Amino acid sequence: MREQRMSGTDRSAAAGEPVAAERAGVLRRVMRGRDPGEEHRASTPLELLFDLTFVVAVSQAAAQLHHALAEGHIGSGLAAYAAVFFAIWWGWMNFTWFASAYDTDDVPYRLLTLVQMAGVLVLAAGVRAVFVDSDFTLVVVGYVIMRVAMITQWLRAATEHREGRAGALRYAAGIAVVQVGWIARLWAPPGTWAWVTFLVLVAAELAVPAWAEYGGRATPWHPEHIAERYGLFTIIVLGEVILGSLAAVQSAVTEHGLTGTVVLIALGGLLLVFGVWWIYFAGNDAEFATLGTALTWGYGHYFVFAALAATGAGLEAALSAVEHRGQLSEQGAGLTVAVPVALVLLLLGALHRVAGTGSRGHLPLLTAGALVVLALGFSPPLFGLGGAVFGLGLAVGAILAAHLVAFHLQRRPPA
Repeated sequence: MREQRMSGTDRSAAAGEPVAAERAGVLRRVMRGRDPGEEHRASTPLELLFDLTFVVAVSQAAAQLHHALAEGHIGSGLAAYAAVFFAIWWGWMNFTWFASAYDTDDVPYRLLTLVQMAGVLVLAAGVRAVFVDSDFTLVVVGYVIMRVAMITQWLRAATEHREGRAGALRYAAGIAVVQVGWIARLWAPPGTWAWVTFLVLVAAELAVPAWAEYGGRATPWHPEHIAERYGLFTIIVLGEVILGSLAAVQSAVTEHGLTGTVVLIALGGLLLVFGVWWIYFAGNDAEFATLGTALTWGYGHYFVFAALAATGAGLEAALSAVEHRGQLSEQGAGLTVAVPVALVLLLLGALHRVAGTGSRGHLPLLTAGALVVLALGFSPPLFGLGGAVFGLGLAVGAILAAHLVAFHLQRRPPA
């Protein structure tokens, strides 16, 4: 696949394009497709800065989910969280794949990226209103700002990259039509109809890339660059989990002192973050043999990112339960941690298999581990809340150890 994609792309070296260090800060350059076989392709400083604005939005969504869980508003809280997180993730994902193919890093490109960063901050400011009042106005405003900037980027690509014009125009048209739908949805009556229209528009957003790429020249995104971008965002989300959990630990210690339960939850949370991080990055390099594989892998990360951030919200809810704040029982608090962790394990097993990055038996191993984690979520009546969360951390550590042994056996040369 790599050679086929390279042969149909404007290669940077052949076109006399400067290396990455020389690209930065140029006033204007023609937007051509980047070489998907370019060596040493790495995330740019602009992409890293862009990610930081999104972690603000992720933090807001996780904080509001924590409050909803602690107060026992589980159904409405999860629905609001899923909706808000889709807007955050989809805005990030669309920029990431576009940048992998058409990153010129000139002044117009950087200014349009700035507009998208402003949009995600507007979106983040509206997260609380979604959870409290089901008011999506500010979230939609921020989201549309981001998407209008992307439409402009695609139109520029269509104008300057003749070989990819058909696909770029499809992207621009598809995104524009769906944004009209999001704006119109603000006048939808509340209740069931509002959620039906939301799901329809989500399906439309997800369909745009498949439609834009179908039957034409593939957008020249860089497989290794994409994998690195997703890995970096995973680390950023895990960092938000650590930060949120630390704040909750500090609050619990301030209220009741450093108790054994708080220590066990803190240690268990750290083991969970470290174990999940290791499992995510333990494996072979991702392989995207087809567009369907790439889309499955990319779309599946919505649930991975959302579940990771929800794990942080669950840890915070567990610490709130220790302080006897809110309506959540100890068993409920244990499940708020166990369920997202189990979901992450199941998803990583499936996605590693799709991308060819897992070992033999990888999916059954992580599936069995997810079942163990779920069982431990019901164990606070036996072990206490601290013991249950610490047990979850130990269970993920054991799953990681089995995962590494499986890789070692697979790679060991035959005797």
